[in-house]
Amino acid sequence: MPSDTAADQTSDPSQTTVEEEERRSGWRTIRKVAPYLWPADKAWVRHRVVWALTLLVVAKLVSVATPFFYKGAVDALAEEGVPMLALGAIGLTVAYGMARLLTVGFQQLRDAVFAKVGQRALRMLALETFNHIHRLSMRYHITRKTGGLSRIIERGVKGVDFLLRFMLFSIGPLILELLLVGIILAVVFDITYLLVVAVTIALYVWFTFAVTEWRVKLRREMNEQDTDANQKAIDSLLNFETVKYFGAERREAARYDSAMEKYEGAAIKTAQSLAFLNFGQSFLITMGLIGVMVMAAIGVQNGALTVGDFVMVNAYMLQITIPLNFLGTVYREIRQSLVDMGEMFNLLEQPAEVVDAPDAKPLKVSGGRIELDQVDFGYNADRPILKGVSVTAEPGQMVAICGSTGSGKSTIGRLLFRFYDVNGGALRIDGQDVRQVTQESLHGAIGVVPQDTVLFNDTIRYNIAYGRDGATQSEIEAAAKSAQIHDFILSLPDGYETTVGERGLKLSGGEKQRVGIARTLLKDPPILLLDEATSALDSETEADIQDALMQAGRGRTVLVIAHRLSTIAEADRIIVLEKGEIIEQGTHDDLLEKDGRYAQLWRRQQSEEDA
Repeated sequence: MPSDTAADQTSDPSQTTVEEEERRSGWRTIRKVAPYLWPADKAWVRHRVVWALTLLVVAKLVSVATPFFYKGAVDALAEEGVPMLALGAIGLTVAYGMARLLTVGFQQLRDAVFAKVGQRALRMLALETFNHIHRLSMRYHITRKTGGLSRIIERGVKGVDFLLRFMLFSIGPLILELLLVGIILAVVFDITYLLVVAVTIALYVWFTFAVTEWRVKLRREMNEQDTDANQKAIDSLLNFETVKYFGAERREAARYDSAMEKYEGAAIKTAQSLAFLNFGQSFLITMGLIGVMVMAAIGVQNGALTVGDFVMVNAYMLQITIPLNFLGTVYREIRQSLVDMGEMFNLLEQPAEVVDAPDAKPLKVSGGRIELDQVDFGYNADRPILKGVSVTAEPGQMVAICGSTGSGKSTIGRLLFRFYDVNGGALRIDGQDVRQVTQESLHGAIGVVPQDTVLFNDTIRYNIAYGRDGATQSEIEAAAKSAQIHDFILSLPDGYETTVGERGLKLSGGEKQRVGIARTLLKDPPILLLDEATSALDSETEADIQDALMQAGRGRTVLVIAHRLSTIAEADRIIVLEKGEIIEQGTHDDLLEKDGRYAQLWRRQQSEEDA
């Protein structure tokens, strides 16, 4: 991230800490990127890197030799009445042109050779980040900001691309060229020339880095405002319906404009600082150029140098001026790239809360027996949700868990799928602790129909087929028939190729639920978790969906997290939770007969439905 100027760092120790932290983060980032450029198991990558660096050196050697041809041509043309020398001048001019062409040719060939290495590094890093985000825990994803997260990934990958192209092929070649030109000036001309050029470059680099540090500080503010504005825009668009319901378009526009106004202010300061940087760079380079050219002009007047020497000195100064002009931009972008990549690597270093045990084995489901043994759990240490809960679902049974809001019933489903690990006790499937089996095998054994089925913005076929990779059309249709949605799909103009829209918004709630059920049926899991799967539906739709769910549960162990008690009256056993503890359990008839909490909830819901 951007850092303060030296004066600010002296007066504010906290900023010095930020500077040091950013520097450590920069070196860490370079160390992490290096293996992608020199992988131990990919010889072709290393070969391409070597060839690219070789071409880089050759291009620079040709580049620094080019002014010699220019000098020779000018000196040859300055000699009057000597035809052969005039002919030599033409040859030298052609040689000068060919040398320039070769310089560009070697540079382009270098880029072409390295392109595959760079693009592979980008792809591998992007894939690693993408996979890591999916490995992060539910707790992380609940608190994340999708817009800010997407920007971190986007800027991080772009930062890698910039770092590879400019740090390797701008800063490295510039340093090499400056060394070669310095040697030529000292050997061919005089050490004084080298000193003038060295002082000019030193002042130029100092000025560039100092101003750029200030500008990077402004860039930090720009990034923060850019992320904030982007987050507000995405948040507003994701909640499009809510915005409309409350007529809040102007409010949202004002909120977005407020963020963009702050971004605008930071952007203006950045543009003004760029103008100052460019003028300061031009002033220093021009002063150095004038100094060297005056020295060369005096040498020509004294007869110590030829006109060709004068031209060659000018050519070398112009040759190093062009890359130096980009130094401020390149330095700033490299710093910013390191910051952006640092944010991405911070994301990669974000530990996954739930990980496979070192000796984890695949889950072996023999019957599908689910057992919660004295389970304690809380999302926060000071707020327990489940307190010593013990529940057993035998193979093929339907066990329902109900209770008032906040009683912890949905938490049991999340623990079963191992979005979180229990704080105390154990959760077992067929005697195997879910913490001792691989998450992939656990997830494969459990089918989930949530309260709100979220679909991909793709076709109905894709969304159902998501239940099992490689499913055939006949299998997809069979699952749709079991979920009682096949006929509806065929009634659509595009049938199974109908696009459902973002998050499935083109379908009704009942239609989305049926697609979700079909997707789960296609998965064909031995254990089915219904997490309030019908609570958001109207009574008529709920009755239809309930039939599909009953059919889906045949031959499986079914755990139902219930809000509407009418949906669980046929369950083999009903567990009633209150404040994280089991207060009742039994069949529907047994619990009504006890006339306890369940009977109270039942009567209340019946009266509400009657009303």
